[in-house]
Amino acid sequence: MQSLAQEIKSFSKANLRKQCTRVTTLSGRRIIETWKGSTVQVVEETVQPETACGYIQDNNWDLQVGCIKPYLLLGSQDAAHDFGTLRKYKVTHILNVAYGVENAFPDLFIYKTLSILDLPDTDIISYIEECAQFIDLAKKGVVLVHCNSGVSRSVSVVIGYLMLKENQPFGDTFALVKSARPASCPNPGFMEHCSFPYSKSEWGPCLSN
Repeated sequence: MQSLAQEIKSFSKANLRKQCTRVTTLSGRRIIETWKGSTVQVVEETVQPETACGYIQDNNWDLQVGCIKPYLLLGSQDAAHDFGTLRKYKVTHILNVAYGVENAFPDLFIYKTLSILDLPDTDIISYIEECAQFIDLAKKGVVLVHCNSGVSRSVSVVIGYLMLKENQPFGDTFALVKSARPASCPNPGFMEHCSFPYSKSEWGPCLSN
């Protein structure tokens, strides 16, 4: 019987069984991914289902707006693109922190656009000061902060703003935002960045002004 060290030394990728992964797309089309060396070969399965059985897409607009403060709203790109919703909440300014989302009404509202990626390693804190300055400018009116889904980036910006300007701890701030917009769920990296530091005195560069 070989020892573990001997097994490791004698290991060869050529001895591994070839594996394939069957993937069902959103439309129900089935494809097969097979590893060949260091590349993946993708082919369409010869027998396709008679009826689509992929994931169900939610095509309903998300027009739920979280009222954080009388001047501060939180929502998705759908809310930002629905004129009726914007008029209903008397929006005057729009902070767009989505990626790849155009501003729908540039002649009717005051916009600020920052293309932020919703990735755990994105340094969300580095955007807080610039966002806070725009939100403060909009206080005489009403500002809607939105990203694509209104779940992660815009939520983190609003949390960061409240922590910075009102010296609120993360737990209280997140609870406030979550109660206003239940869908709020920053990605793990943003949660880590926003939950520390806890106090205004620890924000460092964000307090340069």
